[in-house]
Amino acid sequence: MYKIKLEHFEGPLDLLLFFIKRDEINIYDIPISKITKEFLDYVNFIKFLDLETAGEFILMASTLMHIKARMLLPKEYDEKGEEIDPRADLVKALLEYKRYKEMSEELSFFESAQRKISFRGNFSQDVSNPPDDFETLLGNVTVYDIAKVFKRIIEGIKNKPVHHVRKINISISDQIDFILNKLEQFSQIHFLSLVEGIKQKIIVIITFIAILELVKSKKIIIKFYNTYNDFLIVKV
Repeated sequence: MYKIKLEHFEGPLDLLLFFIKRDEINIYDIPISKITKEFLDYVNFIKFLDLETAGEFILMASTLMHIKARMLLPKEYDEKGEEIDPRADLVKALLEYKRYKEMSEELSFFESAQRKISFRGNFSQDVSNPPDDFETLLGNVTVYDIAKVFKRIIEGIKNKPVHHVRKINISISDQIDFILNKLEQFSQIHFLSLVEGIKQKIIVIITFIAILELVKSKKIIIKFYNTYNDFLIVKV
């Protein structure tokens, strides 16, 4: 199976912070049921792709489900008679990670600013055209957004009984060419239209990876169209 790394989330705490920021949730009053469901959807997605980082996300999913179960039980109180919030340890971990992340981003900013300073005799850096990172190239669309569309497509493909093993000779390069050829004809195309008629899940997966590679190489951009049930692939 092909493996890819979704670099948008550095770990489970990063994903939780994304949900909290996106939905403008009070970090001290996290709606565990809602956030657990979305977290499990993401975990199921990365398990399907067999990503190396799935283990730590699965562990966090177990923690969220444990917290959810504790919140359904009668309230607990400490020795001082104060109510024990099952989310307290998670909130503490999120706040610590948030501080670390903000500090890391601040250091990255200073590092980026330092790189723009040209010292006498230093001609090794070209700062006139700094490379875009993957998140910038996606604009206001996150990898999680397009992953949800991809997951919905995969779940809609019904596996047919297989009576013999047949090797599918297809590569990411093949699908990159396939996508670019389609865009030569139409200049933009919906993801659903692109994979319409494809019966093998592995080909859909490779096509999805090819899209990410084309975004990274700045040959296409992705836009959401009307709803989050599909996205538009546009040639640059």
